[in-house]
Amino acid sequence: MSADMTQIFSEFIGMAVLILLGDGVCAAVNLNKSKAQNSGWIVIAFGWALAVTVGVYIAGLNGPAHLNPAVTIAMAVNGSFEAHLVLPFIIAQLLGAIVGAVLVWLAYLPHWDATIDQGAILGTFATGPAIRNYPANFISETIGTFLLVLGLLAFGGTQFAEGTNVFAVGGLILAIGLSLGGATGYAINPARDLGPRIAHFILPIKNKGDSDWAYSWIPIIAPIVGGLLAVGLFTLM
Repeated sequence: MSADMTQIFSEFIGMAVLILLGDGVCAAVNLNKSKAQNSGWIVIAFGWALAVTVGVYIAGLNGPAHLNPAVTIAMAVNGSFEAHLVLPFIIAQLLGAIVGAVLVWLAYLPHWDATIDQGAILGTFATGPAIRNYPANFISETIGTFLLVLGLLAFGGTQFAEGTNVFAVGGLILAIGLSLGGATGYAINPARDLGPRIAHFILPIKNKGDSDWAYSWIPIIAPIVGGLLAVGLFTLM
């Protein structure tokens, strides 16, 4: 396997693991008869932080471990990532997210039939706003991703003991989730939202309702905008 394909495959595997653990904690909290049902936002925020940490460790064995199209695009614009790999990375991230979401469905297979709340089911896969206000929701996702990419760029210029930089990334995700995630569920990642939303659309889930495609453009476009704004600011620092 070529060096490029190794990186692309690592991105796919890392993203699948990230979604398996991230959407997995949402399933644990949201689905009926789960032992973790109703354990709350703190559990979700910590679960996602650890999901990103594990996913980055795995993908980082053979690649840059972006695990996020907004990060991939920002790093390419910043000049720290090869432009010819941008599209393959985004495709790998999206496919990995779909696979991860399908694995969550399998892991909680009997719980879908036991859950009748369509919002809880969709919330296991994809994000949604606490208050539906598209301009405000767009701003929230932009700010969250701006902070994510700015933090990643700053970490890149910081000396860490070998292997410990991943914990800083996990801490950044945790901080964003706890402080900024309440408005929209902090997708801050187009593939994280779109891949599982596609899985929700295609999987045979009882009582699932629609996939809320009317909202889906916000967690796709806003993170890209936030990432580019972060790159713009970072070049001035």
